[in-house]
Amino acid sequence: MGHPSAGYRLPLDTRLGAVELQVSQLSRSLAYYRDVIGLSVVTVSASHAVLGCHGGTTALVLLREVPGTRAVAPGSRLGLYHVAILLPDRGALGRFITHLAALGVQVGASDHLVSEAVYLQDPDGLGIEVYADRPRSTWRHADGELLMASDPFDVADLVRAANGAPWTGMPSGTVIGHVHLHVGALPAAAAFYVEGLGFDRMVARYPGALFLGAGGYHHHLGTNTWARGATVPGAHDAQLLAWTIVLPSSADVAALRTHVVSRGIVITDEPDGLRLTDPSGTPVRVTAGPAA
Repeated sequence: MGHPSAGYRLPLDTRLGAVELQVSQLSRSLAYYRDVIGLSVVTVSASHAVLGCHGGTTALVLLREVPGTRAVAPGSRLGLYHVAILLPDRGALGRFITHLAALGVQVGASDHLVSEAVYLQDPDGLGIEVYADRPRSTWRHADGELLMASDPFDVADLVRAANGAPWTGMPSGTVIGHVHLHVGALPAAAAFYVEGLGFDRMVARYPGALFLGAGGYHHHLGTNTWARGATVPGAHDAQLLAWTIVLPSSADVAALRTHVVSRGIVITDEPDGLRLTDPSGTPVRVTAGPAA
């Protein structure tokens, strides 16, 4: 389901890779993403850290300290609204919620029909979603679009799904499920991400937002205009430095490259793929990789 672009479409097994965040103080952010979010440290240096799920070495979040970086107020900049970490099952989300409660961490929460999610802000004001999907067989559609909402969240039922098991960090199978961006205008975002990069429109009737996905997924990318008047991040603002689309093969990357160039989209070739910048100034990388 979903409304595809008129031409190129991303492969069915497109997924997301690591996100890179610019932070003001690496030690503080590292402690937050490790102790509160539950990611494990893969590598760390004086100004850079790579984090993944428990027991894994695949990068999920890259933290880069840039001298002079300042925290940002949520919604004050275009670019990152939140990065969304997808847990492998509902029980893991229940364990995560119990963990947050034990720490006294305040969160937002929503039932989106296709998923259940909690929302946090990191020490620099960057948004984080941690969520679990409902089975695809339960997702509902209307007029070719998925039905999504922001309904009340049944915390007690999620806690029961944990079966009393303790939280031991982000479990194996955790991935970056989607990113959600503040953009200047939805038509420009659609022209870039749908007609350019080949995402399908999965939900286009949500107020002020457009949700895009590949392979029938509810969304790999959300875009919204809820931060009207927001500016592009400055060099010393905490921000999303890049997010990553992972295609199945180098041939798929080459096909996308040919298509975006034909549409006049500026690219930068990199050793493992290519880099583009959307109309609101957010960089996105495209690489090839094995199936998740």
